[in-house]
Formats: sequence, structure tokens, C-alpha cells
Amino acid sequence: MSVPAAQAWAVARHVVTNKLLRRKRYPLVMMLEPLMRCNLACAGCGKIQYPAQILKKHLTIEQCLAATDECGAPMVSIAGGEPLMYPLIGELVRRLVKRKKFIYLCTNALLLRERLAEGTFEPSRYLAFSVHMDGLEEDHDESVCRDGVYAEATAAIKDAVGRGYRVTTNTTLFDNSQPFRVRRFFDEMMELGVEGMMVSPGYSYAKAPDQEHFLRRERTTQLFSDVLSDKAKSWKFNQSPLFLQFLMGKKDFECTPWGNPLYTIFGWQRPCYLLQEGYASTFQELLDTTQWENYGRQSGNPKCQDCMVHCGYEPTAVNATFSSLKELKNTVVAMVTGKI
Repeated sequence: MSVPAAQAWAVARHVVTNKLLRRKRYPLVMMLEPLMRCNLACAGCGKIQYPAQILKKHLTIEQCLAATDECGAPMVSIAGGEPLMYPLIGELVRRLVKRKKFIYLCTNALLLRERLAEGTFEPSRYLAFSVHMDGLEEDHDESVCRDGVYAEATAAIKDAVGRGYRVTTNTTLFDNSQPFRVRRFFDEMMELGVEGMMVSPGYSYAKAPDQEHFLRRERTTQLFSDVLSDKAKSWKFNQSPLFLQFLMGKKDFECTPWGNPLYTIFGWQRPCYLLQEGYASTFQELLDTTQWENYGRQSGNPKCQDCMVHCGYEPTAVNATFSSLKELKNTVVAMVTGKI
């Protein structure tokens, strides 16, 4: 596993503090979408399906920072849309770094080399570029529906790593993913020098043009077992070992959708990143008024039965790490040995 010590400590302190305060629901990572615009039209994403008047809008710096302060999560994932298209992205990152938030700037990397050359960012232990990479060149370019994106993204990764920036990758696997090609892809990402990889199954985003290739639960566990069993020693994952065990069918967790709350131009999205069933004006309102019992696999909600996506289950896994000495030991062993 590959999570910087300072970040791991910040997360551990946050979780333990909330447990000592006996809070049932608390955030782990705030997902921030300052805009919906993007320079790609990926088959598995529906953000750019919004009307033109929505795509022209973006949050102000003050809105972003106020939401971040209110949420209180130690990590902020800046997504979109394509956040490098956000005109205030440099200032937003600087002010979040000043707040000592650990930032994952999720990008397709098409604008990354340009932004680095402009001096938009400065290397910091609090900032990591999380580059969207969905497989080997042919697989990735097919996923994002444009040729040449893989080549540009890998060039941008090399540039960022060479300039001293933290770089991770985030990968979504779909029903047509082939285990041997995913394993080859992981090898290639490690050869680029990335700090770690994040991986999650794709699951039905309502506005996505391609609804055919989202994963069912049984297919998810089989795919991830095939990919992660006999894990290569060189692979480093920037996420909870217990979550990876969950994806392989070794753990049975329930979703905690409040763990990765999403803030957009519409407000705090209910109940999670994938299900768009209304908005709250404040984070506390989201926690207090969302009928959480209606979501998650145990609720019987048909929309939740096959979902195993990181935004709902990684917070569960992190919480489980600090729920017993057994799971804490399990996590530490996996982080030290690299075995899942």
C-alpha cells in the first residue's frame, strides 16, 4: 500500500476522534465539484449531459472553502467535470493547502502539462494529481471515447513526477475489463513512477450514455479476485486494503454514503455521488434530513444492490480498520507486506 505517513496519521486521528465523540456519521473525504464542464465525453460518465446553462456555471472560491470548512473532512477530492478547466483552480488549491487539507485533484490530464508550465501549482505533500486512467492505451482511449488521450496522460504523468509532484492514478473497471490486461496496465502505471493507484468498479451513473457495461456484484468480486490475487510486489495502491479485500469478496461491508459527501453547484447531493435524489443547502442538513435507512444493500433499495463503488465502501473499510484490533492488524500487515 502507498499512503504517505502524514496523510495516514491525519485520517487515523480524524476517525479516532469521531469514534471517541460517538458520532455515528462523519465524513472521510469531501468530494468537491466546482464545475460540470469537461473536455471529454466519456461513455461511463454523464456530467456533460447537463444543459448548456448549467455547464457554464461554476462555484466561487468562497463557496468551495465554506463547504470544505463546514464538512471538516481531512481530505478533499476535487473533481468535476474537468477541474483543470476551473478558472480559479490554482487559487483554490493554494487555499486548501493552507488549510492543510490533503487534496486529490482528479483530472484526465489533457491540460496538466499546460497548467504545470504556467506555474499554476506548487509541489506540496498536501497535493496529489489523481489521473484518470482506465487501462492500457486501447482500453483507455475507448473508455474516454477519444484517441490519443492515453499518450497525453502518460506524458503528463511523467512531467508531473519529474517536477516533484505527487501523482496517483484512478481507474474504473467495467464489465468488459479483461484481468490480464488490467494486470499489465498496473505494471505500466508503476513503471511511470506514480505514488499509488486507486481502483473501483464502475456502477450505473444515471446520466451515463453507456449503461450496458456497468458491473453486477458477482461479476465485480470475480473480476477483482482475478486481477488482485497473486498481486505483483511492485503494485502500490493508494486506498484501504480492507476495501480491496471487499472488492475481492473477502469482506462483507455495508455502504456508508455520508463518508464521501459530494458538494456541487446545486449543493450537497443526496444521498451519494451516484444517486442524485435531491440536494441539501448545508452539510448538517444533509446528515440530519437524508433518510439513510433507504440506501445501502441492506435497505433493499434495488439501486444499491450491485453497487460496490469506493465512494460508499472505502469509508466503511477505513472505519472498520479502527473498529477492532483484528482489523487494525489486518490493515497494518497489508500495508507493510503489500499483500491483500
